[in-house]
Amino acid sequence: MTKKNATIYDISKKLNVSVATVSRALNNHPRISQATKELVVKTAKEMNYKQNNLAKALKSGETKNVGIIVPFVNTNFFSSVIRGIEEELSPHGYHVIICQSHEDVQIEKKHLSTLLNAQVDGIFMSVSKTTLNTDHIQHILDTTNTPIIFFDRKKDIKGISTVTIDDYQGGYIATEHLIKEGYKNICHFSGDLNLEIYQNRLNGYKQALLDYNLPLKDDNIITTGSSIDAGIEAIKTLWNQKSVPDAIFSSSDFAALGACQELKKRKIKVPEQVAVIGFSNEPFTQFMELPISSVDQTPVTMGKMAGQVFLEGVKENGSGVSTEKKVVLAPQIYIRKSSKRKQL
Repeated sequence: MTKKNATIYDISKKLNVSVATVSRALNNHPRISQATKELVVKTAKEMNYKQNNLAKALKSGETKNVGIIVPFVNTNFFSSVIRGIEEELSPHGYHVIICQSHEDVQIEKKHLSTLLNAQVDGIFMSVSKTTLNTDHIQHILDTTNTPIIFFDRKKDIKGISTVTIDDYQGGYIATEHLIKEGYKNICHFSGDLNLEIYQNRLNGYKQALLDYNLPLKDDNIITTGSSIDAGIEAIKTLWNQKSVPDAIFSSSDFAALGACQELKKRKIKVPEQVAVIGFSNEPFTQFMELPISSVDQTPVTMGKMAGQVFLEGVKENGSGVSTEKKVVLAPQIYIRKSSKRKQL
């Protein structure tokens, strides 16, 4: 036989007190004496009482659950952002529900619907690269009170707060570093330009070349995916051209790794002949035989800031005020062997 969970009515009957007293004691009501609270809690445990979270949520209007939608969880960046959000919200009693869009807007839509049906208190979101139309997100703003917070990958939608890094500045400082090391024919692996983050990194690259009076060549901008294979294929494309670069700034660490592998296969020395710098500062970049320079996105900090923006919004909503926030974090560059020319 299955042991049946007790109800507050069962506890009330056993202790010969009112149902209201039991309920208030379990919810730590100030009008109930400490002795009564302790007795009710002790009896509840003995009787295998489990609080009905759904009923509690309906009464309070809060589930203490939030949703997080990311393209993938198996990268250090997104898992670290999730960690930051969780660390910020957990002390306030929140739990996270993690969803992966797999870069598919249709899956993204399904997850949003599921999270809304679960009545989450908020949604943290990094949009997929196939999210070109944002009507499904706008519909949530128009029909619900559920706050949405974009992090990293965002869309400019009024009413949604965002937490990002300055991708433009990240692209600029990465390119500037290569220029200051003496490289002059610098290629850029741009990533998917449907996403604003990659557009901004590309623009930072272009501005650095302009500021240092270096030529901007269309052939030196290669649209790649964020994978090792994409970096390998990009090198093959570049080395079929008449003029090969002496440095590569990649918007992805994984593509940068693929580039290094293909350059090694071709017996091209890094950084003596070709320098490489990536973006994201994935853990593998510093532990390789040839450590790869990279721009760090401070993902844990990004997650914590997103959590703070959410908590501030909860407080503001309680006072009848809601403010859209735009938080932009400064990128950090880590210079390693792959882009540091030996001093002559």
